[in-house]
Amino acid sequence: MRYSRAAPSPRYAELQRLYRDMHERGEPFLNMPPEKTLTGLSLPPQAGRIKRLIEATGARTVLDYGSGKGLQYRLADFRDAEGRRWPGIVDYWGVDYVGCYDPGFAPFSRIPTETFDGVISTDVLEHCPEEDMPWILGEIFGFARRFVFANVACYPATKRLANGENAHCTIRPGAWWRGLFEATAAAHPGIVWEAWIESRVAGPEGVEVTEERAGGT
Repeated sequence: MRYSRAAPSPRYAELQRLYRDMHERGEPFLNMPPEKTLTGLSLPPQAGRIKRLIEATGARTVLDYGSGKGLQYRLADFRDAEGRRWPGIVDYWGVDYVGCYDPGFAPFSRIPTETFDGVISTDVLEHCPEEDMPWILGEIFGFARRFVFANVACYPATKRLANGENAHCTIRPGAWWRGLFEATAAAHPGIVWEAWIESRVAGPEGVEVTEERAGGT
């Protein structure tokens, strides 16, 4: 069966309930309070990569798809990779507007009705059901007029959902993610896209996280 926004999988609805629970109650296995969970603070390490896409495409508006609680946009003292200080990430990017969407967090749960110059999705897709991934990624590209940026992890999360399962419900190899992005991008010609795929590998000093970039126009 091919799922869609109008008819998502039963698994998608169940995960939405579990993520709403984590937003409201926290992560019980790590004894993590709700204000510390799904904050959106996985975005700042990606801010420089996103800024390069903003500048390359002349983007003025951005949608953060899967923004969490949006704390990344409340940082009062953001420092870029060169150590320069900015009042916040939006100032660093130099855009006019950033919208937040997150179906698990009530203040941002309304699905956008407009399009944006750029759409970003950091630490999000691996939290979504594999069977819904085609329409979710298609929706991300559909909201974009100029660029899409995403990063995904190919390994388990430290957090667990209330039912005990790992918070990363779709763990697939880099080649699978690359193929999914390329197939989706082919249906949206003219959109510049960049995806960073993170994997864990055994190194001389233990397990290390490696990154692979995929991208195109």
